[in-house]
Amino acid sequence: MHEMKQYDEAAHRFYVTQLIKSLPLTSWDLYGPYFNTVCGHFDDIFLLQQMAKDNKWGQHSEFEAELFDKNSVIVVTDVKLTIVHATKNIAVMNGYQPKEVLGRKPRLFQGPDTCTETTQRIRTAITNKLPFEETVLNYRKNGSTYYCWIKGEPIFDTAGKLVNFVAFEKEVA
Repeated sequence: MHEMKQYDEAAHRFYVTQLIKSLPLTSWDLYGPYFNTVCGHFDDIFLLQQMAKDNKWGQHSEFEAELFDKNSVIVVTDVKLTIVHATKNIAVMNGYQPKEVLGRKPRLFQGPDTCTETTQRIRTAITNKLPFEETVLNYRKNGSTYYCWIKGEPIFDTAGKLVNFVAFEKEVA
């Protein structure tokens, strides 16, 4: 019995320092999906931080705030605009699993009614290596449309060389 009390005290000291709080077993059916989302966010944060380290990003956004506080989808491309990472919550927004978009271009989400003026402004900002903020009509995997607010920014390494682009995206009404 003494060992169990020590375990409970140690577990309590650990969990009070974590963003994830323990869940009562009886409420698992209510909190289980949220717990899975939180675990997915932590996986994505780890991968994004590793990418930042590997590519020697000179700066990077607060991924935790974008995922947890703002519920943004994060898409990272290489300099040729090939998607190299998409957070797991992209599936909620547009129906694509992250692995389905890897190696593809963001124009995958565009369709016949996507505004060409808006996409041209985005292209111009990317060509000029400038941040941008736009709302664009995108298409889900099932073909339905949604408006997507995108905040994009170029990512430079510590030597000042462009290495990636990152986009923070949210579905808007």
